Amino acid sequence: MQKKKYNISVEATLEVIGGKWKCVILCHLTHGKKRTSELKRLMPTITQKMLTQQLRELEEDGVINRIVYNQVPPKVEYELSEYGRSLEGILHLLCEWGETHLTRVYGDKFSVLEDSVLNEQLK
Repeated sequence: MQKKKYNISVEATLEVIGGKWKCVILCHLTHGKKRTSELKRLMPTITQKMLTQQLRELEEDGVINRIVYNQVPPKVEYELSEYGRSLEGILHLLCEWGETHLTRVYGDKFSVLEDSVLNEQLK
């Protein structure tokens, strides 16, 4: 197997957490374990197919853990892995930058932010 070459290390970071949804999923998981249905409810515009795909990719990269409970009906939860917890600082900085950007562009960031668990601490 040939090793992939990167021009700059941020490419490797973006390979794992890049895209529209992965950081959002990870931010929700910083607040604890979530079932797929909880994540879907927190991100209503993501399709079920995309959510499933993103969760699988994050799990393959070792950033999240998939916990399967042996019960009827089946229960599956997702949580940040220990490795995934190392991203919390980056995620926090991305949120801070986004808040600054929203204020700069819109003046009142709350005029464009949805009511969400992740936005509660901003008020």
